[in-house]
Amino acid sequence: MAYDVKLREKVLNYLGKGHTIKEAHEVFEVGTTTIKEWKRLEKETGSLDKRPLIREHKKIDPIKLVAYLKEHPDSFQRELAEVFCCTQQAVYVAFKRLKITRKKN
Repeated sequence: MAYDVKLREKVLNYLGKGHTIKEAHEVFEVGTTTIKEWKRLEKETGSLDKRPLIREHKKIDPIKLVAYLKEHPDSFQRELAEVFCCTQQAVYVAFKRLKITRKKN
């Protein structure tokens, strides 16, 4: 659960008045590591807003998968798994995530 930006500001203002991180931890009941992270976040970005999540695809790049499927529309999942150096299950999950359905006759 993320803490509200107003609470983050209160904690850092409290620290700015000369209090220690341990005192802020006891007063606001926020972990010391969290407080240190907030200080670093403010120093790096100038803001206390949450950092956006940057998620990368672990196994198969969706753009490359779609491009490959356009070039090779009759390829089987096992062939795709070999091309992308992964398992058939990973190909299945990528299809499901991209809402790609393929039916072979």
